[in-house]
Amino acid sequence: MYDYLAGGTTHFEVDRQAVARASTTVGGLENARADVRANRAFLGRVVQWLAGPCGIRQFLDIGTGVPGPGSVADVVHEAAAGVRLVCVDNDPVVLAHAHEMRLSDGRGVTAFVAGDLRDPDHVLDAAARTLDLTQPVALLLISVLHLIEDEDDPHGMVHRLVDALAPASYLALSHLTADIGPAAMRALVDAPGASARELAMRDHLHVSQFFEGLDLILPGVVQVDQWRPGRLAPRPSDGAWVPSFYCGVARTSVWPAGGDRPRPSPEGW
Repeated sequence: MYDYLAGGTTHFEVDRQAVARASTTVGGLENARADVRANRAFLGRVVQWLAGPCGIRQFLDIGTGVPGPGSVADVVHEAAAGVRLVCVDNDPVVLAHAHEMRLSDGRGVTAFVAGDLRDPDHVLDAAARTLDLTQPVALLLISVLHLIEDEDDPHGMVHRLVDALAPASYLALSHLTADIGPAAMRALVDAPGASARELAMRDHLHVSQFFEGLDLILPGVVQVDQWRPGRLAPRPSDGAWVPSFYCGVARTSVWPAGGDRPRPSPEGW
């Protein structure tokens, strides 16, 4: 469904029908596509920023999805040469297309791991075959955490992953929210065929808690089209669409070996 909305080619009639039904709750297909485009655009900007001024050359993308326009496998190696990327997913359709994401040449290295965000230790062990976890890594959790319900402790999963990363690593995520258009988001969750599992629509506070203990990068936790948008076109003036994703980026602090990770200062938030 996400691939269809993003303009990809890996989808089926049942996916297109489900999108058509679910998108009526958010004002139609074009609004749903605008949401996904804004989320993908955020991914592109944050990868460019991490690989550019931040100098990151290692990326761990969990919930990577099928390869397609603007996906991580599509943008990371355009951002810089010599990047090492590990893509993680548990979807059988994604597994069937994993060969399209594997790369090892002058541009860099991409590896695929069959894994689940709910099992962070397995993900880390498998990723360590390609990435050097003693060096900075960018952890990407783009449009995946709302698939993890509260009883599975998504905040604990994220903190386990972040705690395994070297100092000066980064966490970047985007997350569906019901803060914006709550009635539409509730209808989306309840729409027949909208999702194979319950969507956990978290508010601004609970999305912000994923960055606890980290140095949050300005402008903080914002809607995806508001994170360092540069010269991007403004939202439509008629108010017909606003993105329903929050996003944010944070950096792990540099602390003395063997010391406790510091708590964030008020200025960091």
